[in-house]
Amino acid sequence: MTARIVLLVTSPRLPAGLLTSAAWDVVRQHPVLTGAESELATAVRQAGATVTVVDGPATQPLLDAVAAHGAAVWLAGPAGDESLARELGLRLAREPGLAELELMYGSWDPPGARLLDAVAVLDRLASPGGDPWKRAQTHRSLAGFLLEESYEAYDAISAGDTDALREELGDVLLQVVLHARLAEELPEGERWNVDDVAGGLVDKMIRRNPHVFAGAEAGTLEEITANWERIKRAEKARDSVLDGVALSQPALALAAQILDRAARIGLAVPPPLADSQVDAEARLGASLLTTVAAARQADLNPEAALRRTTLAYAEAVRAAEQASPSPTTPPADPS
Repeated sequence: MTARIVLLVTSPRLPAGLLTSAAWDVVRQHPVLTGAESELATAVRQAGATVTVVDGPATQPLLDAVAAHGAAVWLAGPAGDESLARELGLRLAREPGLAELELMYGSWDPPGARLLDAVAVLDRLASPGGDPWKRAQTHRSLAGFLLEESYEAYDAISAGDTDALREELGDVLLQVVLHARLAEELPEGERWNVDDVAGGLVDKMIRRNPHVFAGAEAGTLEEITANWERIKRAEKARDSVLDGVALSQPALALAAQILDRAARIGLAVPPPLADSQVDAEARLGASLLTTVAAARQADLNPEAALRRTTLAYAEAVRAAEQASPSPTTPPADPS
């Protein structure tokens, strides 16, 4: 039988002891060495295996265990112990008769496992001894940052930059996890945590998609959307079709959404006439609302249209700056 060293790598994000049957077989059949005590080492011992903690370089103790028992298992730490694997690989390449090195995965990270890391990092930053700035924040003080990060993600989508989108969504996720962590400090009866956020989302998605989770007929896309709206109305007792509209969104998008909500239930409320308004600001507002209503009738997105034209205008301003610098142009940075 060929002598071997099994480098057993496991996910630090799963409960200790949750191993494959092959991993349990090797730890029960051969001596196990590891670099530090851990919950996994304790679980392996409790299953009847022998676990030895190596204080210092591990290559020679592993080779000694192989010489004595024919095989040995190295229980890798949370980071995978790549340096040890590299050192062992080089040693066994020089002396191939000593043993063979086998990499075995005892468990794998499930999809979304790094979200657990994000929660752990934000918990440390927002706990005593963490980051004073984050500990000093409130839901209200962070509100502007949530909007800013969302807009930056929108910009990445508009630019078709998926690498930037990945980064910006990380910043949005930071806001979500930080808000959830701060909510753990609310008074008793008001507090909640990130699991409550995720749990509410899961329950909502399952409830609103019976064609996926409850065996209901899928039907057409229009039927699925209509069913979603029916379920949503049943969940939320609202007095008006406008309840739930985000009033803090940009005014142009807000106007379009209110017009759309009214049209959903067949209401034909005409926008106010500009000429009937008593002051210049009200006349301008009425004129803009009429323009938004016309855009909706033409199946155009007024927010996107104004953004597109404004960005084109911004490029024209930049070009004009380059063509004829004004006296007020800031001096070049000497650095």
